[in-house]
Amino acid sequence: QVQVVESGGGLVQPGGSLRLSCAASGNIFIIYAMGWYRQAPGKERESVAVITGGGSTNYADSVKGRFTISRDNAKNTVYMQMNSLKPEDTAVYYCYARIRGLGSRESDYWGQGTQVTVSS
Repeated sequence: QVQVVESGGGLVQPGGSLRLSCAASGNIFIIYAMGWYRQAPGKERESVAVITGGGSTNYADSVKGRFTISRDNAKNTVYMQMNSLKPEDTAVYYCYARIRGLGSRESDYWGQGTQVTVSS
């Protein structure tokens, strides 16, 4: 069994910062990509940032220069530092990880989501 659990959301004023964390646990053989998606009310879920097992990163144009994704492979954890937050960043943020479990095939695992609200 594999689990992915996020933490770190909350309420912040425009221009502020937040750091999201996401830890994978369970019978893990290898973790490939990890990343963050978000979904705002009335909108479709969109990719925010992705980091591969080798450390290559990719960002949505809307967050480039403001968000930084990183991972600690020893802890099976991915982080996203969000700076210069804007009201349009308000959304539920979901972590995902592409994982091959022990004795199983590669699958995508999703966290439960954490709310980020940017408002004065």
